[in-house]
Order: sequence, then C-alpha cells, then structure tokens
Amino acid sequence: MSVLWTGRELAEATGGRFGASGDGAGIVVTGVSIDTRTLQPGDLFIALAGENSDGHGHLAVAFEKGAAAALVHRESAFGDDPRLLSVADTMRGLWDLGRVARARFDGRVVAVTGSVGKTTTKEMLRVALGALGETHAAVASYNNHWGVPLTLARLPRGAAFCVSEIGMNHPGEIAPLAELVRPDVAVITTIGSAHLGHMGSLEAIAREKASLIEALAPGSVAVVPDDAVGQEAFSDAARRASVTLWHCGLAAGSEVRLSGLTLSGEGSRFVAHVAGHAVPVTIHAPGEHLARNALAALGVVGAPGIAGTVGTGSGARTSESGPAGSVGSDLARAAEALSGFVPGAGRGAAVPVHGGRVMLLDESYNASVLSIRAALGVLTLLPARRRVVVLGDIRELGEFARDEHLSLARPVSEAADLVFCCGPHMKDLFDALPSSRRGAWTADSAVLAPLVSRSIEEGDVVLVKGSLGSRMKVVVDALKAGRV
Repeated sequence: MSVLWTGRELAEATGGRFGASGDGAGIVVTGVSIDTRTLQPGDLFIALAGENSDGHGHLAVAFEKGAAAALVHRESAFGDDPRLLSVADTMRGLWDLGRVARARFDGRVVAVTGSVGKTTTKEMLRVALGALGETHAAVASYNNHWGVPLTLARLPRGAAFCVSEIGMNHPGEIAPLAELVRPDVAVITTIGSAHLGHMGSLEAIAREKASLIEALAPGSVAVVPDDAVGQEAFSDAARRASVTLWHCGLAAGSEVRLSGLTLSGEGSRFVAHVAGHAVPVTIHAPGEHLARNALAALGVVGAPGIAGTVGTGSGARTSESGPAGSVGSDLARAAEALSGFVPGAGRGAAVPVHGGRVMLLDESYNASVLSIRAALGVLTLLPARRRVVVLGDIRELGEFARDEHLSLARPVSEAADLVFCCGPHMKDLFDALPSSRRGAWTADSAVLAPLVSRSIEEGDVVLVKGSLGSRMKVVVDALKAGRV
C-alpha cells in the first residue's frame, strides 16, 4: 500500500510529539483508524474519547493488530513508546490531519448534503467519478464531526476526486464541516422533515443545508433540487458566495434535468441533460428518487472544473480530446458506470428471504417522511402477491411527530396490503389505517419481528423501514434467518 502519512508529517500536522525519538522518524502510516475492530496493519490508530468509550483503553489491541502509530492525549501503559504521538486532544488532532490532507490535495472535492439521499448520492458519485479517475469517498455515513475529518485524513495523495458526505442534526453544524472540506462542487439532494424537531421548520433546514453552498469558492457550481423547499435560501447563499446554481430535477428549465423517465421494478431509464449534452442512463435499481440521485451525480460530472479537467492528482485520467470536447465523453463514461450501481445494505437492497419465497426490500438503515414515501413508490413497482410494509418510528421530529407520522396514512394504505408498525409514534399511523390493512403494532422491533416473520407468505414483497434508533434491522435479520 502507498504511504498516506510519515511520522514526521503526522507530528507536523498535529503539533504533537512522538515518545522517545520525538520526531516519528521511520514511522510510515498507510491508513487511519478510530476502531480497533476494523483496524488494518500499518494504520494510525486515533484514540478518540467519547461518552461511551475511550480509545485509550484499546491501545494494546491496536498495536497487537499492527498499528504503525497511535494518536493519544492521555498517559497509558505504553509510557514513552516511540509509536505514541501525544497531542492536547485527539479529536482536535483528527481535525488537524483532515485540514492538512485537504490542503495538500490537488484533485477535486465534492461535498454532498441533504435531508434524504446523501449516502446514496455519495455512493453514486463514487461510481460515476471512479470511471474518470481514482476516487476516494466517505465510508458508510461518515458525515459528522468525526466522520468528515476522518474521510479527509484517509485521502490518498494521488487521488483525482474526493467525495465527502456532510450531515447535521442541529443548527450550525454544517458550516464548520464545509469549511474543513472546502468543496469544489456542492450537492444538496433534498429538503425534508428529517431533524424537524431540532430545526423547527423546513425553511430552517434549507438554510442550514445552504451553508454548504457558502463554502464554495467564487465561480463554483452547486447542484440543488429544483422542486424543494428552500429555493430562496439556496439563491441567497449562492449570491453571497458568488456561486452558480444548477437546478436539478424534472423541470423543463432546470440546468440539470431528466426526460423520458421510465420506471419499473428492474430500475429506471431516462435521458440526462447536463451542460448542453444529452446522455442516456440506465439504473438497475428501482425508484424515481434513485433516478434523481443519479442525475445529481451526473450534474457534478458535468460541472466546470470536473468534466474534461479531472484533477491533477496521479489518479486522474487525462482526456485526449481536450476540455472543449471531453464533457460529453466524461458524462457518457459516468452514465455507463452508473448502470452497475447497487443500493447498499439497509438502503433499498432487494434480497430473497424465506428460501426465496419472499422478497425483502431492506430500507432499515434510516427513515424520514420523504424517504418512506420514496420506498413506498419502489414497493409499488415490484411484482408481488401481497405488499407488506413494516415501519418503525421516525425520530427527531419533536412536536411535529404525530402530524408527520399521520401524513403517511394515505400513501401507506394505497401501497400496502398489510402493515406492521412499532414504536409510540407509529401507533398513531397504525390506528389511522383501514382495519383491513392492519397486521400488528408493538412497542419495539424485537417483539414485532417474529409476528412479521410468521405472517409472510410465498410471493410477498416486504418493505422494512424506520429510523436507526427504531432498530428495524432486528426485523430484517429475523426475515433473513427465516425465524418464526
């Protein structure tokens, strides 16, 4: 593996000091880890201290597994070990590494935020940009105060592209992360009611998401949804930052738009119109929302500074046709690559269960009103004897929880033949459904799981969705195991 950091670079970036030798001479790091369960030989282990765990208690395991060095801010049994890099605070040290990694990177950086679809769009960008050059992207949903700097700290020196996902739960969280990332292109996927309880209104959510636009350099492009609440917030942010907005969606006047959309249980076909080029696209994953995510990814590919000039890192692909003639070629390559995109686990992956007699649509990772509506749309596209919907509470809605859950009564009734729910807020929805649609409601997913598993029949398609805290993966695991 290639060198990610030398010991001296780590010390200089963090202002820390190695034990014994003091300068980290001879230390070479090929990766960065904050979790010994996934640590690889050659990694720098960063001993973060959180509310529920402290990495300083796992140093022995880190070194047993081959860590090349460890970033610490507390004394340990390893004393003055030359592999220990001591700093005032390991979280601040992680941010320092992210900041230096971004500063030395000469490729292009894309940042993605939005109420729904961040991780899926990030993964589509990994695939689309990966057709043009070496692409580094955040793992899973690493989009918070430690995930974003960790993504940057892991950024290979020679990559052509870096894709960062940026999330938020409360006001003021996006701006510092965006300032750290300093994106060349920004994407806002959607504006929805996720975290509405913390934010107070959709307009406030849009303003917070628009903070990403203000982190762009003048003359850059931000790709934003053409049909979302918050157009004024987007425009105001773009004006302050001297940034160009590319609206993205189905509207005829949008700078990035799709036409001829055909939806089926096998996926979507459409034509993407980007930067004066029309490119046919096939996505082998069903749902209009995924077509929109793919369109946003192609909007990034066609943005100035991306297409035709795919970075100057060693992982970049040099276009032979030159900038003027390469945009269409890059879009075509990216669109072709997207035909191989597959949704991740818990994010819409369809898998056969119960001996292949039942199809499971696994959307268990998270939920919002928008994403549940989108998942119901996918469910209606899939051939089934019965369509079964299993829903857990949507979290972080505060005083809006009852109304938000009740807003799903009609679309759930129209899409589902049988409905199971768990959690106090989903009780409101369950009670509002026609009696013929009600399967069962329970307080939690552990009690609900066997009821669902015993109720499904051959030919059913089962959608499972809920906020992460609702633990809907318990239901998914029961269905996969065929437990009754």
